[in-house]
Amino acid sequence: MKTISLRTLVREPRKVKRITRAGNPVQVTDNGHPLWILHPADGTSAENEERRKREMEKELADVLREPRSSLALSKIVLESRR
Repeated sequence: MKTISLRTLVREPRKVKRITRAGNPVQVTDNGHPLWILHPADGTSAENEERRKREMEKELADVLREPRSSLALSKIVLESRR
């Protein structure tokens, strides 16, 4: 369980969202005293995250299997700036 301060929760809610989306509970404290424990709404978020990671790895592996381009990346970037 990750512990964060109330100030962090107010200033950086995305940090807490990222932790709970991964399926981990978060304990919120104020001056070192525990206030709340935030749990993810459902346990499937961690499974969805794992599935998303597997799908990304599969896509990247597919890209690596393709033949290399004859164009240099620097030429592509220079052409796109025109």
